[in-house]
Amino acid sequence: MKSFRPFSRVHVIFLCLALSWSLSCSPLAKAETESPSQPGTLQSVLEKKVLRVGVSLFTPWTIKHRDGQLVGYEIDVAKQLAKDLGVKPEFHLLEWEKIIPALLNQEIDIIIAGIVITPQRALKVNFSQPYDSSGIGLVTNIALTKTFKGPNHLNSPEVIIATVSGTISEDLARRVFSKATLKTFTTSQEAIEAVTSGKVHGYVEHEAITTFVALDHPELVDEPLSKPLLETKAGFAVNKSDPDFINFLNAWIIAHEADTWLASVHKYWFEGVEWRKDLQKTP
Repeated sequence: MKSFRPFSRVHVIFLCLALSWSLSCSPLAKAETESPSQPGTLQSVLEKKVLRVGVSLFTPWTIKHRDGQLVGYEIDVAKQLAKDLGVKPEFHLLEWEKIIPALLNQEIDIIIAGIVITPQRALKVNFSQPYDSSGIGLVTNIALTKTFKGPNHLNSPEVIIATVSGTISEDLARRVFSKATLKTFTTSQEAIEAVTSGKVHGYVEHEAITTFVALDHPELVDEPLSKPLLETKAGFAVNKSDPDFINFLNAWIIAHEADTWLASVHKYWFEGVEWRKDLQKTP
């Protein structure tokens, strides 16, 4: 029987180095030596006690009151969301085409602006489940379209259709009125002024907006369609790789659909008239 031959000093050093290298390459070692990951948006919001909300001016989603304060459906939603999180809402009023870039650049934590869920947008942001539904409608200038036989007459090269740039309404108008001249605006207020003043023949936008324009200017514009051009679903939008925030938002939506809070607030802003009377009062 051969006797056991002890390791030499060189062998011991070599084995220690090999063992050290093996441990350093293990998943456990990597997890311990790597720097901690950045906190997700939800954790960051809870730590800073502030929820930075991106909004854009679209009546009645977000409206600037005569005293400069922001009011509207999405403002109420954002305030309730912040309250349930135990933080303060910080509103960032942005032009529509700048709102997703602001989220991607982490200038805001969430978009609460009636943003319609689409596959193209979902490539850039993560959407919650829908918390609101709407439709895309049409309002036309009465004087410019009084001789038209129907909505199909709008699909002509001499006709000018207004939309807000970067919206679902713009995409839809390009498809439905492909032969017409499309004129895009930065805000809905600019588009409303264009159709009421006769600078454009029609304006394609979310139905709530077209309905209010027709109610406010019955002698100037009309809603010629009996049903929307397109029905849409809106959700909260947050940055990618933030599942905790999405999970919380989905739970929040489910809870406030169950207690009817979302439905009651939606009814107030989209069917009620009290807020409209308040906005029309002179200071």
